[in-house]
Amino acid sequence: MSEHVQEVRNVTNGEVATKTTRVVDDEADAPARGQHSLIVTRIVWFIAGVLLVLLAFRFIFVLLGANPANGFANFIYTASHPFVAPFFGIFGYSIKYGVSRVELSTLVAMAVYALIAFGISRLLTMGRPSNT
Repeated sequence: MSEHVQEVRNVTNGEVATKTTRVVDDEADAPARGQHSLIVTRIVWFIAGVLLVLLAFRFIFVLLGANPANGFANFIYTASHPFVAPFFGIFGYSIKYGVSRVELSTLVAMAVYALIAFGISRLLTMGRPSNT
């Protein structure tokens, strides 16, 4: 809630009379609340974007059979493993880094995390008008 203060000064016969009016505006904070949800939504999509890029690198590296002894490939495999691990059992998974294969569990993980980010962002912007 915000207040707007308006002062009116009346001068009569050399004397000054001051009248102060306070106006409370509930709608003034609505843009601020909308801005906060917009910022949080952008943070959610940034985090989801970083995660999706990491998983895309993993998918490409596994698809091309990247050598796990390489530092960067090892970093990608290690950093993305906790995010893909919940989906390993869907298609039957055996760890074979360095062998070219299609890792469908990584694609499922990417889809699930994108849907979660979409759901969170829609939840945060639910009360905001669609034209902003």
